[in-house]
Amino acid sequence: MKLIENVSGQVSRRGFLHGALVSGVFVLSARFVPEPLFAAEGEAAAAPFEPSLWMSIAADGTVTIVAHRSEMGCGSRTALPLVVADELDADWSRVKLDQAIGDPRYGEQDTDGSHSVRSSFDLMRQVGATGRVMLISAAAAQWGVSPKDCTTEPHFVVHRTSGRKLGYGEVAAAAAKLPVPKKEDVPLKPRSEWRYIGKESNSLFDLPEIVTGKAIFGMDATMPGMVYASVEHPPVLGQKIKSYDDKAALKVPGVQKTLTIETFKPPHMFQPLGGVAVIADNTWAAFKGRKSLKVEWESSPHSVYNSAPFRKTLEATSRQPGKIVRNVGDVDAAFAKGGKIIEAEYYTPHLAHVSMEPPVAVAEYRDGKVLAWAPTQNPQAVQETIAGVLGIKKEDVTCHVTLLGGGFGRKSKPDQVAEAAVLSKQLGKPVKVVWSREDDIRFDFFHSVAAMYMKAAIGPDGKPTAWLQRTVYPPINSTFDASATYAEDEMSLGWNNVPFDIPNHRAENGPADYHVRIGWLRSVANIYHAFAIHSFADELAHAANKDPVQYLLDLIGPARFVPLAYKDEEADEKQRYPLDTARLRRVIEMAAEKSGWGKRPMGKGRGMGIAAHRSFLTYVATVVEVEVDSKGQVHIPNVWTAVDAGTIVSPDNIRNQFEGAAVFGTSLALFGEITATNGVIDQSNFHNFPITRMNRAPRHVDVHIVQSEAPPAGVGEPGVPPFAPALYNAVFAATGKRVRELPLSKTKLV
Repeated sequence: MKLIENVSGQVSRRGFLHGALVSGVFVLSARFVPEPLFAAEGEAAAAPFEPSLWMSIAADGTVTIVAHRSEMGCGSRTALPLVVADELDADWSRVKLDQAIGDPRYGEQDTDGSHSVRSSFDLMRQVGATGRVMLISAAAAQWGVSPKDCTTEPHFVVHRTSGRKLGYGEVAAAAAKLPVPKKEDVPLKPRSEWRYIGKESNSLFDLPEIVTGKAIFGMDATMPGMVYASVEHPPVLGQKIKSYDDKAALKVPGVQKTLTIETFKPPHMFQPLGGVAVIADNTWAAFKGRKSLKVEWESSPHSVYNSAPFRKTLEATSRQPGKIVRNVGDVDAAFAKGGKIIEAEYYTPHLAHVSMEPPVAVAEYRDGKVLAWAPTQNPQAVQETIAGVLGIKKEDVTCHVTLLGGGFGRKSKPDQVAEAAVLSKQLGKPVKVVWSREDDIRFDFFHSVAAMYMKAAIGPDGKPTAWLQRTVYPPINSTFDASATYAEDEMSLGWNNVPFDIPNHRAENGPADYHVRIGWLRSVANIYHAFAIHSFADELAHAANKDPVQYLLDLIGPARFVPLAYKDEEADEKQRYPLDTARLRRVIEMAAEKSGWGKRPMGKGRGMGIAAHRSFLTYVATVVEVEVDSKGQVHIPNVWTAVDAGTIVSPDNIRNQFEGAAVFGTSLALFGEITATNGVIDQSNFHNFPITRMNRAPRHVDVHIVQSEAPPAGVGEPGVPPFAPALYNAVFAATGKRVRELPLSKTKLV
């Protein structure tokens, strides 16, 4: 199979390995079980060798580190190799990155869930430190001295006494022949000696290529002899082709033929939706030909889906007892005692991902194997999906990962890559599938619609004596189980782990059917859960005539570890990541301090709101300042965010992520809404699914990072959940009008 010819600087992993095996270069690989980590290139036949290589050092000293996570602006492709380079004591200017293909020998590769650094930080340190120890041993042997008398400086081994130096490239081949030291014999650097981790100077490795237009994204990928395809998908989920007329389409210049893709059988998972594909010489012809298609579709059970009545169903369900997912004390008994009872209902609609680069992929099927290039967050999902659709082994699917023009969770689902593979098998040549913006919005894996019911009894001190919360929404698990109606696996996303110090507290989940594809979007269920919980907390504060910041701190209570006796998002990491209310209190206090809470003059139509939320093991507090003009339009002059993400690799990237989260949060809070009529999505482009433009984006975003030695936590997603409730609380402060549904554009404020 031929590889992409116009992707400069990228080679196949097989090609990389072949070049390495004949060059005598030092190569480092790491397994997730204690086995030999290294093999000398050129000695593979004799040495235990695992071709999931993490690092190599060439004779000229060039260090190549494998990036096994995808890059979509989140910084994972830079952060993890940076950790390796730090422990290796490499000169970062002499480091190159090699993007990994999908391969289970790298472990789990899904760049999702804000866990890339968290799950690989320790391993990457071990990889780099082991390389450093072996390079020291090789140099010490050459000098005839003890390794204990040697140290390193960037890209050199140094003999402490004599000052002699050997470059890494000079000892790489000798190091490759040494036995691999045991993990306990490999010292890691103390924090005081970290050269790159946590330093301000780190920027994205690919930044120069990105800003100069040289970087290769999925839309740039090509294969020799490929054709282009645009697919007319079923307008309603699950519809099959009844008949179609392609006569007009075939008359469009550049159109070659049409092909069909079979509609999936539930559950839909990540399979292609099905439909009619127009094959053409170029994207324009494929799009134009597709518009000339006449397709008649069979009916689908999802044709009954209409957003307005479905909302009423969700809200009615939320008012009824649901499945208990957390229970503290006796809520019913506490409510029976009376007192001031406050109830509120919150609603959030479906949302679409709308990353700047719509779904795209190129694939070639040949001799029972598939080669694909795609902007994917999960190349292993590409392997599994294509293998399942075509009936081949997943080992026979090679997926190369390009840079991603945004992802937000959408590009973990590789349906468009599978489309390209299916069409390539039919045609016998490479196929590039390109989705239009309309396709991207209408056929997304949508963020779920949700209805939440909240109820609290307020005591004489203004604090809740009882708190009841219910959430109802079609679960993500419906993607994998067509009968799923409860969102049990998602309760830890801001619902069953609320850290408030309330004596009687119950969380429930009600059932809901799905009618569109449901998928994870940046911060997932935390979006609607945080919106309901922290909007309600603000309502209680005002009902009690308390300052919202102080009330929030009182709700959280004293510094303590909250017992997680129920399922938490990181159940296997409870010991490393306890729910620590001291850390949550700290970010609230920092955000309040930095924003000048209570001290800034607030004139007519101006207000500030706060919300604080723990998600992906990171603690975040956000204060939003709003101006509501005479026409009721909301402007955001300032946002202050305090974040405790534990140990961090790149402070600059953290600020980037939280600044981006403020813009992303503005879009979903002010504008985002996906609706359906008779199963067909109503929105199609940015004219009716707008995103934040410069004139509506926050004018100033101030991000403050808590210095911490706790283990690394998530960064890409935790900035989103507190934003919408903080903004809505600010709107209430500015106007006195309480809004309980997203988006804000549906509500008249004046």
